[in-house]
Amino acid sequence: MMAGDGLLVRVRPPLGRLTAAQAIDMAKAAHRHGNGLLDLTNRSGLQIRGVTKQSHRPLLRHLIALGLTDPDPAREARRNFLLAPDWSPGDDTDSIARALLSRLDDLPHLPPKIGVAIDAGPAPALGFVPADFRFERSEGGTLLLRAEGRPHGMPTSVQTAAQDLIVLVRWFLETGGIASGRMARHQAPLPPGPAAEPAPSRPLERLLAQAPGPFHGIPFGQIDADSLAALAGQPGVIALRLTPWRGLIAEGGTTSPGHAATDPLLRVDACPGAPACPQASVATRALAARLAPHVKGPLHISGCAKGCARPRPAQIVLTGRQGRFDLARQARAGSPPEKRDLAPDQILALFGSP
Repeated sequence: MMAGDGLLVRVRPPLGRLTAAQAIDMAKAAHRHGNGLLDLTNRSGLQIRGVTKQSHRPLLRHLIALGLTDPDPAREARRNFLLAPDWSPGDDTDSIARALLSRLDDLPHLPPKIGVAIDAGPAPALGFVPADFRFERSEGGTLLLRAEGRPHGMPTSVQTAAQDLIVLVRWFLETGGIASGRMARHQAPLPPGPAAEPAPSRPLERLLAQAPGPFHGIPFGQIDADSLAALAGQPGVIALRLTPWRGLIAEGGTTSPGHAATDPLLRVDACPGAPACPQASVATRALAARLAPHVKGPLHISGCAKGCARPRPAQIVLTGRQGRFDLARQARAGSPPEKRDLAPDQILALFGSP
């Protein structure tokens, strides 16, 4: 995808995990083939920024050699899986992910944004992360496969998970799911069968306490290549796990020089804004950094009405329009505003920021 600073190349590492060596090599690739900046996405992906048309192909060959992308674009498109990042080798999340990877060729082709959350820990942790099909734990502790937007899921197991997903995806396609665009908007009746409710969600703090290393929070999800390499090179770190919460888990590490999960900056969703994005008419992140401590709930600052950084509503949303901001509450980017044409200093004064 073209951005204001060049092409964005999105990478979905298998199992949402980069070995320390892969992370260091990717950092070198970001310098060699891009502008040295990388973004964490809200689906646990990683974007290399500033790639040129000339460096795009060499970068893809490098990523394939590292085992971070599939040489077959069709197979890569099917591998749109997001894992709860506290998985352990051999547990249900890990086992289901590996089973799906082994059945990639059997999965029907889906639109690019359709994704699968594999969230089979003691209780769901990815409820606010975009996905269309979810493997979750039920209130009774059994495994469920749930279609997004539906309150109940169908019973499944590690042994049948891949086949059950293939069947559900085929149902989605056969009942007009492509026209709906996303599972949450698809209103066709589900296939008949037993169903159960998912367990109540786990707080993020509990998940991070069970993770195999410290959480390294990254404001706005953007990290430079040197910082990525330095984190991967810390003593004891054997891998970096990507999270959808603008941070990395340093697997095997003991300390984190990053922001804590409770840092107000990590509650802010802010796209790169102008000039990095050609759609944006305003700079976003300097304002977001100053405003974050003064807004208690979710804050979204968007360079334009598309709202790429946060698809769901936020308590406060500021949308760029013709070089100024519109403000709305409990809304998405581009929603009808309660205040229009605000300059950054007016916004800061409105929220009591010096």
